[in-house]
Amino acid sequence: MTFIKNINFSKGKAWLLTLFGVFMTQFLFGQSSTLVMSSSAAGGIGVGSVIAIVASWSRNKSVLWAILHAILGWFYVIYFVLTR
Repeated sequence: MTFIKNINFSKGKAWLLTLFGVFMTQFLFGQSSTLVMSSSAAGGIGVGSVIAIVASWSRNKSVLWAILHAILGWFYVIYFVLTR
């Protein structure tokens, strides 16, 4: 636990590390079957939308902006990382 407390990440590096972790989780544990893909896509909100909501809320503190950015999903996440 002490090691984790001593790490000093800037906000940009922390976001990049989080995005890398999400992509690697999808790569390592994701299935390539079309059945799994279609059922997971139809299941509800995606990972990109969740990250977009959190990023939007941290920047704007507005529910309306968070909803709009959830619709944009990964596009807003990439924009957020590039402009942060």
